[in-house]
Amino acid sequence: MGPKGEQVGIVRLEDALRLAVESDLDLVEVAPQARPPVAKLMDYGKFKYEAAQKARDARRNQSNTITKEMKLRLKIDNHDYETKKGHVVRFLKAGDKVKITIMFRGREQSRPELGIDLLKRLADDVAEHGFVESAPRQDGRNMLMVLGPTKKKTEARAEQAEERDRRMEQRRANAEAEKAEEARLRAAARPSRKKRGPADNMDPDIEL
Repeated sequence: MGPKGEQVGIVRLEDALRLAVESDLDLVEVAPQARPPVAKLMDYGKFKYEAAQKARDARRNQSNTITKEMKLRLKIDNHDYETKKGHVVRFLKAGDKVKITIMFRGREQSRPELGIDLLKRLADDVAEHGFVESAPRQDGRNMLMVLGPTKKKTEARAEQAEERDRRMEQRRANAEAEKAEEARLRAAARPSRKKRGPADNMDPDIEL
């Protein structure tokens, strides 16, 4: 194969090496199992560099989703509910899954429908950021539900980076505005000085 992927055909090894030298390229075996083996004329150093770049980009864009866990009580008060809901939203916005666990006590185990209602309420409240990936199910004394993020990990990270940049830019703009205002106030508070001219040094009683 030529440097642009074109078919050269079956040639002797000596001829292939000669073509590589004439083209100032490397002869790289790309399919040694084939009969005859397939080789390609290429810049091997550039090929290795581009392959390393692609591998690095693939690792960077890989979705490393983490499953967080949030535990609730069936008789949770509204303040605690809002606090835990805020944590769930934060996890989902970061691109992570959240396993919600409701822990039943004593006679509460006989009222699973209350747990389902609580989980449904939470799912509805965070629907903007997550969806029900695993429906509520009973697991001994607990009831479990898994919420998945609506955005991928990479998208969430990109949005967080953009938001961080916006906040930093806003802080810089605010700091510059404060400095400008302080300078204006200092200038306004500074007493004005009248410039003295030649007439100011003259004797008021002089005759002309």
